[in-house]
Amino acid sequence: MATGTSGKLAIHGGAPVRDASKSWPSWPIFDDTERTALNEVFESGQWWYGKRVARFEEDYAAFQDAQHCVTCTSGTTAIEIILQALGIGPGDEVIVPPYTFIATASAVARCGAIPIFVDVDESWDLNPDLIEEAVSERTKAVMPVHFGGRVCDMDRIAAVADKHGLDVIEDACHSWGSKWKGKGTGALGRCGAFSFQRSKNITAGEGGAILTDDAELAALCRSIANCGRREGGAWYEHPVIGTNARLTEFGAALLSAQLSRLEAQTLLREKNAAFLNEKLGAIEGLTPQPGDERITRRAYHVYCLRVDPAIFGCSRERLCEAAAAEGVPFGAGYGAPLYTQPAFATVPGAPDYTACRCPVTEDLCTTSGMWTLHQNLLGSEEDMQDIVDAFTKIKEHVHELAD
Repeated sequence: MATGTSGKLAIHGGAPVRDASKSWPSWPIFDDTERTALNEVFESGQWWYGKRVARFEEDYAAFQDAQHCVTCTSGTTAIEIILQALGIGPGDEVIVPPYTFIATASAVARCGAIPIFVDVDESWDLNPDLIEEAVSERTKAVMPVHFGGRVCDMDRIAAVADKHGLDVIEDACHSWGSKWKGKGTGALGRCGAFSFQRSKNITAGEGGAILTDDAELAALCRSIANCGRREGGAWYEHPVIGTNARLTEFGAALLSAQLSRLEAQTLLREKNAAFLNEKLGAIEGLTPQPGDERITRRAYHVYCLRVDPAIFGCSRERLCEAAAAEGVPFGAGYGAPLYTQPAFATVPGAPDYTACRCPVTEDLCTTSGMWTLHQNLLGSEEDMQDIVDAFTKIKEHVHELAD
């Protein structure tokens, strides 16, 4: 064990596992690759939606094993464009999990449709066993979220969707590089949305993308993102009601530079997460987010843990405080299920969300869920051992933390 693991807890004045001389990897990671690419765009004078956007779209589609990529301004915008392209609107219902960023459900509401919340399971992903009972005659789509990069059970979700004629829209905004049975996320269903916002594993500050293997759907999404124009049409010809959601050449330049590192970074995160899964999973009261043998590569946007306070001996909040004092940054994640957000009380035609109960999500939000950010998984073997040592130390002294 590292220095500081055998004494009293740092939260009570003991020496921390990690002292101030150690730091975690910062984010975003960038170097002259980004600087050169941005300067080339600047000097070219072609700042608007051109060859670099097209190049990134081609490269990203290939990286994710998809036929088509359409870039846009954000992951939120990507979902909204998809919903419009699929003809989902007022009165329609879309099944979504309640443990996710608000955009998954708010995009549904913004197009006039109704989010129907279905609980997650022990994987932190949408529970396939609960989807069918939520399907009604108004249901048009199901939107699984690959939470933290952990791919949903796409086989079972697809089976329910096929049975009821539903589109599967992947919220893949955490899963750049994840693969299900050898195929990348985003085109496992009808289509998928990605985010390149500042915290994401590949970032241009903001940005998004739509992936699909459906050429006709890709063309419609591109039209919507480009003010309703059609490819090959006149500049002032707008056959579709669209919006301006175009990615700039600067954004594409940054993303291409970021993409050049993503493979190696994904593999390093996966390696370090596997180490943590083994070591932390052996500590009674801690449960890492489980995997699935059908996930053949797993991106990690966040590294997720569940704590059982009854077994571990303290609350999640107290555990996070103690870990932070030891120099290991873990947070409690989302503090409430999406259906408790005041915004959804205004959705026309929606059910009474105050009556909604999703027990696994509620437990993750209030009691057990915690995570650390993806950049920390880019640390060294010593860094990963520090995480293990910190939790081991806390467990050994947990009686001092009892609430």
